Amino acid sequence: MKIYYWSPFFTNIATIRAVIKSAESLALFSKEQKYNVSIIDAIGEWDKYEKGINNNINIVRLNSFSLLKYLPKNSYIKSRISYIIIFLWNFFKLKKLINIQKPNFLIIHLMTSLPIFLSFFFNSNTKIILRISGLPKINIFRYLLWKLFENKIYKVTCPTESTYNFIKNKNIFKKNKVEILSDPIIDMKDFLKKKKENFNFDKLENKKYLIGIGRLTKQKNFELLINFFYKIQNKYNEFELVIIGEGEDELKLKNMLKKYNIQNKVHFLGYQANVFRFLLKSECFILTSLWEDPGFVIVEAALSNIPIISSNCPNGPKEIVKNNGFLFKNNNLQDLLFKFDEFIKTDSEKIYKNKVEIKKRIKRFTVLHHYKKLIEILK
Repeated sequence: MKIYYWSPFFTNIATIRAVIKSAESLALFSKEQKYNVSIIDAIGEWDKYEKGINNNINIVRLNSFSLLKYLPKNSYIKSRISYIIIFLWNFFKLKKLINIQKPNFLIIHLMTSLPIFLSFFFNSNTKIILRISGLPKINIFRYLLWKLFENKIYKVTCPTESTYNFIKNKNIFKKNKVEILSDPIIDMKDFLKKKKENFNFDKLENKKYLIGIGRLTKQKNFELLINFFYKIQNKYNEFELVIIGEGEDELKLKNMLKKYNIQNKVHFLGYQANVFRFLLKSECFILTSLWEDPGFVIVEAALSNIPIISSNCPNGPKEIVKNNGFLFKNNNLQDLLFKFDEFIKTDSEKIYKNKVEIKKRIKRFTVLHHYKKLIEILK
């Protein structure tokens, strides 16, 4: 069985790992059914990840050399224009690839409109599996695209119950087409390996620090995290703050540190391949996102067995944290401050029990669980 993945991207996003782990699960776990798995490279985006991908996964390039990966992406409008250019540039190339290779399934994660629209021109029986995450805005273009090509879409997968219910209630797709397929976030072998890596960061040695992880974008709402950290200085000045990630808001966020004069207590560490070595030594993980689905880092924090304070934002965090963590009102500084006070005052026994319960809920995000559900969909 031939499986192709389509997921063009510009920056380091969690979806990259989801695609890799999903593809690898088919190549590694399957014994009865042989899967020929490929990832389509649209603009050279997979170049720097290829060495770390299992040898059984093929990288199929639409362009031998592409300048498209250098298109502007540091603002919403520029990134939208870049996506349109990529759409037009790869239109006939993707159509030709599918019609020649005739994969059994095309699993699409990002820039989904191109393969959905192209499905009208496929001369093969390729079945499309559309992954939908978050609470997408159902604008007129998206509604018409999904409705007109609904019969071309074999299955729609959602990583959380929230998205699953949202999509089903829109009545765009037949109810039996929509499935929950949790992202393959947890690879225990990889976690145990990364857990053993040395922690060599002098600035944080013997320091008590809070941690936030994610792309430095509007969605992740790091402005709230910095405002919160500034507000707690008088009461809890023993803490420092670590922010891991990169993105277009970096300069704006660093200017906030200067404004509040807290640049010596906040550490921007950029992209880190191994976040676990920082999570494991932190006092608490704080998620300030405006929306998630469910948020890879909250699962990684739970796996690291550390306390979690999270925004009760649409899609995901509440399903994991529930009553065993500290959920604050979305984008609400005062409630975040209140929940942090609550966390500080909570006794260690209750904190431990909370961590145990949260850890139970993340089992569905293992690579093996994802694989078992995925092969059910592929049958």
